[in-house]
Amino acid sequence: MKVSGRLLAVLMVCASACAQAPLGNEQFRDYLRDETMRLSEACLSEINSLTDWNSRRDEYRRQLQEMLGLWPLPLRTDLKPVVTGTVDHPEFTVEKLHFQAMPGLYCTAALFIPKGITAPAPAILYECGHWQSVTNGISYGNKAAYQADGAWYARNGYVCMVLDTVLAGEIRGIHTGTRDRGLWWWNSRGYTPAGVEAWFGIRALDFLSTRVEVDTNRFGITGHSGGGAYSWMVTALDDRIKAAAPLAGMADIRSHILDPIMDSHCDCNFFVNYYGWDFPQVAALAAPRPLLLGGTDNDRLFNLPNTLRIHDQLRRIYQIHNATSQLGLIIAPGGHDETPELQVAVMRWFDRHLKGAQRPVENAATRFFAPQELKVFATLPADSINTNIALTFGPVAGSALPAGADLRSVLVTKVFSGWPKGRDPLNLHQAFSGEREGLRLSAWDFTSQRNVRLRIYRLDASATSVRSNITLSVLDESGWTNAIARLGGLFGRELTNELRGAVVEGSQISLDSLKEQVQRSSLMFFAPRGVGLDAWAGDERAHSRIRRRFMLLGQTRDSMRVWDIRRAVQVVRELNAGIEVQVILRASSEMGVNTLYAALFEPSVRTLQLGPLPQSHIYGPDYLGILRVCDIPQVVNAVKAHARIEGEPSP
Repeated sequence: MKVSGRLLAVLMVCASACAQAPLGNEQFRDYLRDETMRLSEACLSEINSLTDWNSRRDEYRRQLQEMLGLWPLPLRTDLKPVVTGTVDHPEFTVEKLHFQAMPGLYCTAALFIPKGITAPAPAILYECGHWQSVTNGISYGNKAAYQADGAWYARNGYVCMVLDTVLAGEIRGIHTGTRDRGLWWWNSRGYTPAGVEAWFGIRALDFLSTRVEVDTNRFGITGHSGGGAYSWMVTALDDRIKAAAPLAGMADIRSHILDPIMDSHCDCNFFVNYYGWDFPQVAALAAPRPLLLGGTDNDRLFNLPNTLRIHDQLRRIYQIHNATSQLGLIIAPGGHDETPELQVAVMRWFDRHLKGAQRPVENAATRFFAPQELKVFATLPADSINTNIALTFGPVAGSALPAGADLRSVLVTKVFSGWPKGRDPLNLHQAFSGEREGLRLSAWDFTSQRNVRLRIYRLDASATSVRSNITLSVLDESGWTNAIARLGGLFGRELTNELRGAVVEGSQISLDSLKEQVQRSSLMFFAPRGVGLDAWAGDERAHSRIRRRFMLLGQTRDSMRVWDIRRAVQVVRELNAGIEVQVILRASSEMGVNTLYAALFEPSVRTLQLGPLPQSHIYGPDYLGILRVCDIPQVVNAVKAHARIEGEPSP
């Protein structure tokens, strides 16, 4: 077994707990459902003929490369392969080796070579999952845990490389930056460990191509769970794979979000979804090559309905290629495990498509070596960049920045591609209005996008009918609490919903000061999604789950808040239709950055009052791939082309 009973039990409990945990509020759950189904229904919908496929396939691959941080494709630098030792078995030899996928990015592996081969043999790249081999803080790599697979393939006449992962190789990296560590800047950097694992696999094929024992026209790839995920990616990206058999490594967006299973998955399962893909689109890039899709009937991480949906999508693509005989499906009894039934099916698949043979196969996957025997490094290399690879993997923006509309076009195409494609009616509805002490407070509900209704507030002097200056404050959670505290003493009866759980003692502000402010400008304030009335339930971990769902939809929490702010500016103008108003936007910190980007797309905004902003998107807020286009100081300069920025827009 590849997963111990204890670990499997933990995974099951985790998946069950995630499925039962409350997520946000009812409006947000409706939003998730609709956005999920929108992407699901769009997946491969434009492919109805082989002509359609042939005209789009290359662009699909390029998009996937980009979403993995592999576009432009990194240079194929010198692998600098080193065999540090061998282990002997009567039927095969194991070479313990390392190579560099790029300078300083080390891959450790075990290469199983059958004895007695007289001609180049087919080769299997075995992608390891998350099963680790660590003793006393020393990692022996996934290869020690998954060695039985390498030995079994070698005993059946295949050269097999068991490839360590960036997470659990001898030099240990990180797979759970957003899930467990709050590294949201990974989104801004456009980084996903799925890209590193895919590059490891591609460079492993480069290495195998140098070996005289290997027939480079007969490469196969397989792996289970995380290894299945990387098998999908490498197959999609590299046509040298002639037959693939990924096991339990892919779930569609419906399963990830609606079941939900993504809370149990590392970031290594996900691409940075600039283009609004669902996962069957990755799988389809295998067509028309031989592809065996495998899983079990009681796998809670990659459940059976999900596996069957993906197979149905693939079958349609293979039918278009007139290649349905090249697509296989194996469902074995069991949980999240690479069961013997799956292993036998995979071996027979490779026999058929890489050897042109059909023979009885008996499972005999056995571990022969202590983990220490497969260790590659005596001392870990000092120049390794594995642990911090997120800092440098993939390109970032250069000094040249697209100007004006060009910058907006680039941002909408990539960074903000999850925004609605059109502007729905605002559907303004007055929620309440009240007067106290010469002041009038009104509230309006509006539609930011489908299933996102938000509220905006306006404070005027009672005697004032028209005001040409509007100051719109965009509130984060602390700003929301302060605003309620300031107004609660005056308008407590009107602010019934808003005051839930708030402690208000008096107006908390000088009434004369407030009246003086509204004589100069109407005061409006607004909280985007996830703040104030629309605040999401749960603790920090629950909010992390919400933020990861946005990622999978090709959005981020804050990129959609930028959209909300844009819509709030449009509300201001609709409420003052026919009047030439000057809109001043006020915000600070991360919400100030969101407001800055909203102003970039709403050039009618002429003034911003911004408190100190983060120095870079490394420190927040996060938008998908923003650092591949620009950073905060550059956008400050771009907005200054049409608006005055007051305050302290930089640290």
